[in-house]
Amino acid sequence: MRVCVVGSGGRESALRRVLGRTAAVVEEPEDAELVVVGPEGPLVDGLADRLRAAGRLVFGPGADGARLEGSKAWMKEVLLAAGVPTARHGSFSDAAAAVEFLKSLPGPYVVKTDGLASGKGVLVTGSLDEAADDVAAKLSGAAFGPAGRTVVIEEGLAGPELSVLAVCNGRDFVLLPPARDHKRVGEGDTGPNTGGMGAYSPVAGTAAAEAAAGEMVGRTVSELRRRQIDYRGVLYAGLILDAEGPRMLEYNVRFGDPEAQAVLPRLSSDLAELLWAAAAGQALPSPAVVPDAAVTVALASAGYPASPRAGDEVTGVDDAEAVAGAMVFPASAARRPGGGWVTGGGRELHVAALGPTLAEARRRAYEAVGRIAFDGMHYRRDIGADAA
Repeated sequence: MRVCVVGSGGRESALRRVLGRTAAVVEEPEDAELVVVGPEGPLVDGLADRLRAAGRLVFGPGADGARLEGSKAWMKEVLLAAGVPTARHGSFSDAAAAVEFLKSLPGPYVVKTDGLASGKGVLVTGSLDEAADDVAAKLSGAAFGPAGRTVVIEEGLAGPELSVLAVCNGRDFVLLPPARDHKRVGEGDTGPNTGGMGAYSPVAGTAAAEAAAGEMVGRTVSELRRRQIDYRGVLYAGLILDAEGPRMLEYNVRFGDPEAQAVLPRLSSDLAELLWAAAAGQALPSPAVVPDAAVTVALASAGYPASPRAGDEVTGVDDAEAVAGAMVFPASAARRPGGGWVTGGGRELHVAALGPTLAEARRRAYEAVGRIAFDGMHYRRDIGADAA
């Protein structure tokens, strides 16, 4: 099978590598029997629809289904209609009404852009004044442009989070192994939110939450079908396990980044076969995984996430891959025409490793990280430490 993966981040690097175990990975959709769309932006923009209209078989939802990520307000509407438990929330385009709703909440406060913001459009704060200022900045367009002209405000929930990826064929779905990611830039979950600084899989003690996630995904797929949306792609369920039980924080419409870099390497079954069946609307084979754990660590450029710097030379990538079980997934970093690597500004590389235990996977991942260097490189040293 010939497969084309659209996108250039760490998630897409992981997809190409794992798909490449059983399929020929090609560069152009016109040469492919299956097109896998990686990033959310093209999906929200209708790329899957255009490719299907041109006769391509596509793994990735059309623009109608991609609204689950393209509009958090619409996603919340779908959750309520499907009976999926979620946080108390409201959607606002008027600042005064938004602030009044904030005052009705006990805090902490969560303020999200309605539209896409590359994982950076969320503020979580215990300060009512800070939340109100953030609402004003987003609604004015000063913070995130059109993506913030509507905001979703939620009650703050406490508890560990869990990422569950469901591969859907329009009617049914199968779950991939769960993962837990680390969104904030600093150790101990400090500093601003990012696209994700690392992840690990499996996550111990989450069997009940996984079962709940399956029920929530099933309700959501049924609700989408009721709305005549044929969803063929990934539903990324972001759950929080609070005192009242698992609740859905949000859906994404693509493989998680960096969760994909921890989950996909654990697959022992044929990923290309699974995604082809989903894209074709056929019966889904059950995914099989190795017993090994996986940990992935994002290496970020100087200034990330506020003002990432580009153009720094990267060394040690090949040395890192020589560590047992290690894999390096390029993200913003790019190969120079004459060889070598250079930073592009952002999360540059994701360094993942498999190991017989989570502790050993962490050890191998950080050994590999230690062999890579570039000016201003920073990363979290506690990925998976809470569970190892």
